[in-house]
Order: sequence, then C-alpha cells, then structure tokens
Amino acid sequence: MKKVVVGMSGGVDSAVSAYLLKEQGYDVIGLFMKNWDETDEDGACTAEVDYDDARAVCLKLDIPCYTVNFVKEYWDNVFTYFLDEYKKGRTPNPDVLCNKEIKFKCFLDYALNVLETDYIATGHYARVKRDERGRVELLKGLDSKKDQTYFLCLLNQYQLDKVIFPVGDMVKSEVRKIADSLKLRNAKKKDSTGICFIGERNFTKFLKNYLPSISGNIVDLDTGDVVGEHTGLMYYTIGQRRGLGIGGMGSGERWYVCDKDLKKNELYVVQGSDNKRLFVDGFYMTDVNMISGEYKNDKFECMIKYRYQQPLRKCSVEVIDGKKVKVIFDIPQSSVAVGQIGAFYDDEVCLGGGVIDELIKF
Repeated sequence: MKKVVVGMSGGVDSAVSAYLLKEQGYDVIGLFMKNWDETDEDGACTAEVDYDDARAVCLKLDIPCYTVNFVKEYWDNVFTYFLDEYKKGRTPNPDVLCNKEIKFKCFLDYALNVLETDYIATGHYARVKRDERGRVELLKGLDSKKDQTYFLCLLNQYQLDKVIFPVGDMVKSEVRKIADSLKLRNAKKKDSTGICFIGERNFTKFLKNYLPSISGNIVDLDTGDVVGEHTGLMYYTIGQRRGLGIGGMGSGERWYVCDKDLKKNELYVVQGSDNKRLFVDGFYMTDVNMISGEYKNDKFECMIKYRYQQPLRKCSVEVIDGKKVKVIFDIPQSSVAVGQIGAFYDDEVCLGGGVIDELIKF
C-alpha cells in the first residue's frame, strides 16, 4: 500500500483530499504545518483554530495527525524576502515562494525522509500528468475559478513527481458537497485569503510592525502637481485605485498608482483607467523556472498572467540566458508591477514562471 502525507491546512480542500485518498486505498497521514508564531490583530491565533479543524478532520477520517514546525524556515526563506522586496518598492507574491520553499520543499523533504512516505498531497486546484517524454506537466485545475497553477509555477520536476492533487479534477461545489455529506466541521469554512500562512490582516498595520513608514507626496504624473500625501510607498502597488485618499481631485475620474520613486519618496498617480502611463509593452523576468526543465526554443509564443485570477494574455518570449527572459505583449497591458510573478501557459499547461524585474515601454 502506497503511503501519502496530506498537508492539512484546516480547510475543506485538504480535508476532502485526505478522504479521497483514503477511499482510493492509500495509507493516509495528515500533517499540519506551523509556519507563523504571531497572533492576528484581535489576539485570536488563527493557526490554533486551523490546527483544531485539521485534527478534528483526521479524527473523523480515522487517520493519524502530526504537526511540524517550519517557523524558522518560513521566516528565513519566505518572509525575509517578502520584507526585502517591499523595502525596494516592489510587489512580491509570498504565496508562490511559500509553495516553492515550504509546502513543496520543507514539507516534501520531511514527508519523504522522516515519515518515509511515497507521496505528498495538498488541496490545490491543479493537476499533473506525464507527457510523451515521461516528464511531469502541471495542468490547470478543472474548476477555472479556483485554478491555482499560478501559485505553483516555480515548482520543478522532482517536486511535481512526488505530489498528488486529489481535488484538481473537481469543482469547489463538489468538494463542499462531499465535506457536508461526511459532516466535517469545516465543510462550510470560508476559503483562506491573505498572506500564505499568515492569513487575513489589516495589511498596512501588519507591515508597520516590520517596516518603518515614511510619508511623502502623491504626485500627478501628468501635471507634476502634488495632489495628496502617502503613508509609505510600500503600502501601494501599481494599478491600485482604492485607499489613495485623493478622491474628488482633478477631472473626477478615478486615480491610479502608476509609479514610485524611492529616492524622492514620491508616489505617482494618474487619472483614468485608459491613461497611457498605466500601460507597458512588456517586461524582463528573472529567476525563471521552466517546469519541464528546459526552454523548447530561444524564442516562443505563449500566454501569460501576472496576477492571480487574471485573464491570460498573448505574448512572445525571448530567452536572454537560462534564468532571464524578455516578454513582449501582443497588446500593451496595464497595472504591471515589478516583483510580481509572471506565469507562462500553453493552453491548459502551466509552463513555468519567474519574477517580473524590469518594465518595458516603447
């Protein structure tokens, strides 16, 4: 009997994943990862609530439930990077790095080497299959609204070869229906959002605990006029249109963040969603990971997304070197921020991804 360790988050997706694997004849073990020590703003420790839910599910399914502490690994390999990127005025995606460094590295190593398992499993909405060459491909989840391959684009062949995504062939409503039929206590638990393993928080207040905030001018990039004051550049991202505190100024159209100047400590904004200053023709990406392990050609066309739950965009890709590429959109796109993750797609296959490092405007 093959042994599989399921990453039990306390949510319904991992709970149903464990149930499905047991029904398929696997020897199933539940493992809850603790990766964050802090409590949230109201003093309630969300990790404790999640652990209680995970343990209750394992008890209901009659499978063992273990815990493991990756707090140090998360801080060193994910959260430190997250803070460094914000210091630079960039917009990082900790969820993507968390998958690469924690869920599919620390967790995978622990499962294989300590618990001596054959596979790990998670509740991600994604699928894997082998191509004609025997290489593992990462495919979108069947539920297009829940597909999470964007967050998995930095994984490699070794990691994907050892993972099972039990709910990847299902839609969310089916998952909840199964959980409800089993009377699992988290059957109606809402989906987790916010920062990976840290959860939903007042983001500005949370960042202030770690990074000093320095206020400065908000400048209309079209006119050069000062139109307001920002509370700290790290709290804003390119394309942001809420929380700027400058409504009613100018023409009456919505204001959008279009750039930052760290040296001057100025936040640049423009009005109107069609303002040309919001658009870029492409970008350079670094730390690029191709899931197959190689580029098919030095130049190729594919689809790309640079935000989660964003429609795919057509682009052409030119390989500069092994880890750096140049991406040019077929049609200029708006609200692209350095630090974000770009993920490549060929139809339903996620080819890989990397970090957006420099914007291109013709």
